[in-house]
Amino acid sequence: MRRVHPRTLKRRPEALLIAARKRCATQNRARHLGFVRPVEISPAKDQSNRSAMTIRIRLAEASDVPLLRELIDASVRGLQAGDYSAPQLEHALRTVYGVDTQLILDRTYFAAEQAQSSKAGSEGSCLLVGCGGWSKRKTLYGGDQFAGREDSLLDPATDAAKIRAFFVHPAQARRGIGGMILEACEAAAHAAGFRRLEMGATLTGIPFYRAKGYVELEQTDVPLGDGLMLPIMRMGKGISEL
Repeated sequence: MRRVHPRTLKRRPEALLIAARKRCATQNRARHLGFVRPVEISPAKDQSNRSAMTIRIRLAEASDVPLLRELIDASVRGLQAGDYSAPQLEHALRTVYGVDTQLILDRTYFAAEQAQSSKAGSEGSCLLVGCGGWSKRKTLYGGDQFAGREDSLLDPATDAAKIRAFFVHPAQARRGIGGMILEACEAAAHAAGFRRLEMGATLTGIPFYRAKGYVELEQTDVPLGDGLMLPIMRMGKGISEL
């Protein structure tokens, strides 16, 4: 059964891990997950003598939604504070940022799990440490609550698929997790016939996407209410060859 880690971001942001305590055997997960990609990563220095860690990229499920919401909240508060004000972030979490359940239904949204297995036994825990997806629909950004959604389908022959809703837990930032999810998204979109990608990147995400070959196309301001705006950058990339 999944349980959320009891510590909160305000108490200890560097240690908050959105935890789903359960058995993580790959064979058991493969029965109901459509995508599993295990990747070994180096453990944190303070854990190197206690456990081995693997990042698994899999398709998100409806049952992940509560933990995805907690992850998004932690990521926004922990990683975007240097680019947006506290009022901007609070309003954005209420009106823009959030889980887009259509992506989960379309099976185009991925979850990154950190699998920890004790050297002394086979039972471990899975921690939800990142998420992100791609879309065959016109909505460029925004969760279920965002008023500007447009869920009509795109034409792969003429339209760019959308890269959507990337969030990484602040305790696991800059460890390559976002890049792993992006690679899975690009490959899936390419397999679906798309040859161009675009996204609405936050100011925080621009350097990451630029390093992955995306270019800035247009800056826009998303109304948040109370006179506040959320600047984002529309970015794009061709994927004719992967």
